[in-house]
Amino acid sequence: MFSCLGMKSGITSVLEEISTINAMGQTTVPKAVRQALGVYNGGRIVFRMSGGRITVSRVDDDEDPAIDSFLSFLAAELKRRPETVKALSPELAARITPLATDVRVDLDDPIDGHVAL
Repeated sequence: MFSCLGMKSGITSVLEEISTINAMGQTTVPKAVRQALGVYNGGRIVFRMSGGRITVSRVDDDEDPAIDSFLSFLAAELKRRPETVKALSPELAARITPLATDVRVDLDDPIDGHVAL
């Protein structure tokens, strides 16, 4: 089941579409769902599982489900066990520094090749 909130009215409308999964584990996202999410050919969607519920959302260009999930896990774990956060030892910092000194990192560079999440 797919549900969406009306933006202006605050009224929740429910859209239910059935889709069959083939032998390869693939399915077609129904047209009404694609339109409601605003995704078209080449668009990406993310499935999120939480508390026994699964939601489907459009992946925005700046959103990375793997990183978002990891950061959420990390934040919850740090909140649960703050004593686990410790400074690097001087020895470890000294070992890391020469390894990273001449490394150029541009987080906006595109990733070459196919990346499977």
